[in-house]
Parts: sequence; structure tokens; C-alpha cells
Amino acid sequence: MNKTRDQIQNEALDVALNNDRCTLAISMGVGKTYIGLQHMNKIWKPDSKFLVVAPKKSIIQTWKDEAEKFDMLHLLPAITFTTYLSLVKQETGIWDCIYLDECHSLLYSHEFFLLSHHNKILGLTGTPPTNTHSEKGKMVDRFCPVKYTFDVEAAAQNKILNDYKIVVHMLGLSSARNVAKTKKSGGVWYTSEVDQYQFWSDKVTNAISQKEKQIASVMRMKAMQEFPSKETYAKQLIRKVADKCIVFANTQQQADRLCTHSYHSTNPDSEDNLQMFKEDKIVNLSCVLQLNEGVSIPNLKSGIILHAYGNNRKAAQRIGRLLRLNPDDVATCHILCYGDTVDYQWVRAALSSFNEDKVLIFNVHSKTYKKFYEQSVD
Repeated sequence: MNKTRDQIQNEALDVALNNDRCTLAISMGVGKTYIGLQHMNKIWKPDSKFLVVAPKKSIIQTWKDEAEKFDMLHLLPAITFTTYLSLVKQETGIWDCIYLDECHSLLYSHEFFLLSHHNKILGLTGTPPTNTHSEKGKMVDRFCPVKYTFDVEAAAQNKILNDYKIVVHMLGLSSARNVAKTKKSGGVWYTSEVDQYQFWSDKVTNAISQKEKQIASVMRMKAMQEFPSKETYAKQLIRKVADKCIVFANTQQQADRLCTHSYHSTNPDSEDNLQMFKEDKIVNLSCVLQLNEGVSIPNLKSGIILHAYGNNRKAAQRIGRLLRLNPDDVATCHILCYGDTVDYQWVRAALSSFNEDKVLIFNVHSKTYKKFYEQSVD
């Protein structure tokens, strides 16, 4: 029998109340902020002091909005809000509980502050660190180990989120000399995607220091984000997708080129475009990164992601936009990938937390499908 949202929230809350320091790894759509407020409400006293830490101010506003929505405004005077960037500026040793929203944002730079705190810590995340030996993995394990997990797959199985499928479109790098590069003298010359990829890959291979390798890797990624073949293919795919579709572009300029209507910080029509998209007055909207937390888009059944970044957290956030349909609906996420390049490794890492049976590869040249994890890894 499927669990209800209330049952999952109560399970998670019980775990939090029985562990002074823990993380609740809970899928989008279940109500992480609400669980955090419920925990706070259970331990609240008139002289309580709570610290809520979030990656950005929009998430802080969500806590305030949820407190009002669920009739818990009495908690707000006890709460100090801060970001991870400003955490070390906060007073130490005075908090009854620290709430780490998106606790996968913890870094070694937060260690001294957390060591000075001897009371409760509650971490909340939908995407806990997958690498326990990474900086973030070690910090979460040390200060707020994961004690409860209810992931996207579980949410879909329990019909809290709708089901999904992911199609990875395998493209080849183009040998056409259509990649514009600026000369130091101010002129322009043209190279190919194949040559640019090889140039930066050689830089990565031949780097003599870790820093040099990191810089070359970033430059290779930035170069690949600008390759025109993905943009050309995305435009073709947008025309073929019959459903309402959101497109995640790499840059604001690319977003403007991909769709008539775009959403990003420098477009003065962004909010109007978003509203039309929500009201089904337009069927395609391009954006950069994810939309603000809490934005719900009805009837959104398809999405296109041009670049995976090798980050399962960003992938989950973007794919999560498609999981707010009716429970019996199925959403489709299309991810563009350059086969036989590091891009495949990025996509594989980005999809590490998703059900492998729901991920397919579509070979653009042979027009054939196969399971993603049947693809060989170089």
C-alpha cells in the first residue's frame, strides 16, 4: 500500500526527534521545509534560539511563507536566517538547533563554526552527497549523518510524484568549421567542435599541476557549452515535442535563441513569460539553471537539458520540474550528450541517483534506442 505524504512526514519527523544530529534525505514534493518547521515547533520554548542556514535568500523566504501557511508564525521571532556563505559570521554556542537546508552545501570552511555548536543539528536535502569521501560527504557524515531517506524513485512509486522517463540523445561532435574564436588582434577565425575538444583535452592530459588541470577542464566544459550542434539539435527536438516543454539552456543568449519566450535575470519579460507558460498560453519556455524554488508549473510533461554538468543535484532539480503532474502521468526528460567525450561521463554522474531502468539512450545517427547502462564506459 502506498504511503501518504502525511505518513512520510511523520516518519521523518520521528527520526529527527529521536536523533540530535541527523539528515533527512527527502525527495522534492514531500515537504522538507514543513518537516523542519514541525521539528522546530516540537522543541520550541519561549526563549528558544534557532538558526536556519540556506544556500540563497529565496529558500529563506520559503521558510517564512511556509510558517505563515501552516500557522506557525510564532516560530519566526526565534529564528535567525543566514546563508552558508555568511554562516561563519553568526554568533556561536547560542543555538538550540541549527537547521541546515540543502545540507549538501556544507564545506570545510564551516567546520570551525559547527564544532563550537553542541546542541541539535537537522540537515534537510533531496540530494545527499553520493561520494562519502568528498568534502561535502565528509561534512554531512560528521555533523548531520543521513538517518532517513525517501528519494525521488520512492516518491514516484508511492504516487506522491508522477512517474518519469529519461532519454539521453547521443550526438557526435561536428567537424564543420563553424565555431567562432576571437583573435587577440580583434579578428575572428573558425575552428571545429572536434578540434576544439581535442585541443582542450590535450591541455587536460598534459597539465603539469592539479590547478592547471582544473583550469583546462573548466575551459573545455565552457567550450563544449558553446558548441552549436547541440543548439541546432535542441531546436529540432523542441519542434518534435508535442507536450508543454521547458528547455534548460547554458547561457542567457542561448536561451533567447532557443525559444521565442525565455526566463532569465536580464529578460524584462521573464515574469510575464513564466505566467503565460503556467497558464498554458505558450507551450515552450527556455531558461538558465533552475527556476526559483516553489515555482509550480502545471501540465509540464517534457523538458530538454542541454548540459548535465556531471552533477546529480542540478539534474535532480531540473528533472524535478517535471514531477509535479497527476500521479498517473509520465514525464519525459531529454538530455543532450556528446558521445565518446567526457560529456558521457558527466551525464552518467548526473543520473546516478535515478532508476537505471527508466533511462534510455537514443543514438541520433542510427535512430536506435537502448538502455543507458548498456553503453560502454571508456
